[in-house]
Amino acid sequence: MTEASLPVELILLTLILSLFGGLSPIFSKIKENRETMRRITAIASGILLASAILVVIPEGFELAAGGHDSHDEDGNNEVAALGSLIIGGAILAGFVMMLIMEGFGIGHAVHEEHHDHEEKHGHAHIHHQASQMLLVLGLSLHSAADGLAIGAAAASGMGTVTALVVFAVLVHKVPAAFSLGVFALHERENRNAAIRDVALFSLATPVMILIAFFAFEGLDGKWIGLAMLFAAGTFLYVATVDTLPDIHNPETGRSALIHVLIGVILLAATLFIASEIGVIGHAH
Repeated sequence: MTEASLPVELILLTLILSLFGGLSPIFSKIKENRETMRRITAIASGILLASAILVVIPEGFELAAGGHDSHDEDGNNEVAALGSLIIGGAILAGFVMMLIMEGFGIGHAVHEEHHDHEEKHGHAHIHHQASQMLLVLGLSLHSAADGLAIGAAAASGMGTVTALVVFAVLVHKVPAAFSLGVFALHERENRNAAIRDVALFSLATPVMILIAFFAFEGLDGKWIGLAMLFAAGTFLYVATVDTLPDIHNPETGRSALIHVLIGVILLAATLFIASEIGVIGHAH
């Protein structure tokens, strides 16, 4: 692995774009276009899904397995001392953590919550005091998992992988932040409370990037790999949960599927082209 450096520019970028996405519906006349948001979210979910499977999981697996040093004296490949069950379990743990949070009401799909309110109650302000902070907390915890993936990748010194993870996170984060802003403005009693919700969500990723970077810097690559795999599990959960309701809906299923595939193809094509022209190669 190459020497790691703190990704200050990426930290500022994640903060600025999150604040921009979340505060836009609070401080402007922008009206939520449900259909447009669904399309953007589906494309972003496809990019997040492809990033997890094509970038984060392969690189995290190789780090957790010991990279190029994971061979015995006879040249046979080993999965280091961690074992394949632990490596796979890290992905499962991230997915299951998000599932458990959702089951206990610490939700992630704020935009779905808001759309349900709009469809059932029109534009009347129906407040759900018990669930407001749980929903915000759920999104913020996922935002922290984004920071874990970025911080771990940065600590490994894999600049290209870090950039790709950041790209996938940011593409998904802007519509998520926008939805949170709409939801907070709809649910909160005043604008300041809505701003606090957006600020909490926006700060979660940069703060976790800093924590993860300094926690993993200098550690064995195996632990960095496990952290990346755990974050990949949360990516897989979010990418599917964001789009499954629309895909299961006969009215929106085909459109949602197409836009998810567009996101997958966009990232896959980007990786292929970058690899062909030599911009990226094997990260190690």
